[in-house]
Amino acid sequence: MDPTGWRAWLELAVLFLIAVHPRTEAMQITSSGPQTVQKAEGETVSLGCTYTPAAGDTGDLDIEWSNVSPDMTQKDHLILSYTVTETHIHDPDLTKRLKFSTDPKQGDASITISALTDSDTGTYQCKVKKAPGVDMRKVTLVVQVPPSVPKCWVEGGEEKGSTVSLRCKSSKGTIPLSYVWKRESGGTMPTTATQDPETGELLIKNHTDSNTGTYVCEVKNAVGQAQCKYKLNAYNPTDKVGVIVGAVIGALLLLLLLLLLIWLLICCCQKKRYQKEAANEIREDAPAPESRPTSRHSSFQSVMGYRTHHGVQYSSVRGNLSGIHESGPIFTAGSNAPSTAGGRTSLKYDHQYGYAV
Repeated sequence: MDPTGWRAWLELAVLFLIAVHPRTEAMQITSSGPQTVQKAEGETVSLGCTYTPAAGDTGDLDIEWSNVSPDMTQKDHLILSYTVTETHIHDPDLTKRLKFSTDPKQGDASITISALTDSDTGTYQCKVKKAPGVDMRKVTLVVQVPPSVPKCWVEGGEEKGSTVSLRCKSSKGTIPLSYVWKRESGGTMPTTATQDPETGELLIKNHTDSNTGTYVCEVKNAVGQAQCKYKLNAYNPTDKVGVIVGAVIGALLLLLLLLLLIWLLICCCQKKRYQKEAANEIREDAPAPESRPTSRHSSFQSVMGYRTHHGVQYSSVRGNLSGIHESGPIFTAGSNAPSTAGGRTSLKYDHQYGYAV
């Protein structure tokens, strides 16, 4: 064989030895489990991370588990670190739920997370360092929530001859959710029934008595299932004309009652206003109180109805009218000459002045 052929055989042998010989020149993580793990809420998961150090890796063992941020511009969140001297959990929410599956010094840095919640969903990275070697591995955890107990109801009515819509909805659960309606009692599923597995709606056209019975809705996803039941009835169609007429009559009666209340309120207000105005008029028509006499003389004059007359002097009355003395001649009504009788002047009542003259 010529030298060229020997060289070719030598190169092939070297490549073969490199391919079959295990790599021991650097740290190597040897876990071969799935890159994506799916678990139900509340379960326990083990994230594998076995490793093999190289012969030249003589430094201290250092292990880190991080929650990788979906935003590449943000830092990853360190949740667990291990050194020769201590193990530290950096996420308070995982303090009682996170631990190493075995002794990490024995070549197994796998971790276990218990009581999984929806917030535990994410990508986790295992990084093993033993200077100068270093290696890492990522695994994605998907925590799925089982569907909650759905609610079953009928939308619209259950009248005969109409299209009945049975609805089913679960308020909680990891999508995709699949809905299936089944008839539990009363016979097989009606031939006119159609259902949507994504929305959970069951439509029954031309509803009759033969469709009555108990229907079961079952919802499920990859980690669980739940169901609810509904008892379907069939009612005679309602008299829509009678309902409309009754509603109109009721509205009119309510309107009349409202008008009556408004009229009574107006009448009451007018009555109160009239009583108040009448009371004010009575107070205005009442006579003013008499002023107090300033003297006995003025009081006597006011009682007797006398009015003073120019040229006549009055003295206090004590007894008869004869006590009145004249300071001058007194004329009788209809006469210009004074009248005397026995040296005494006779007095007559004068209607013009309202007193004796």
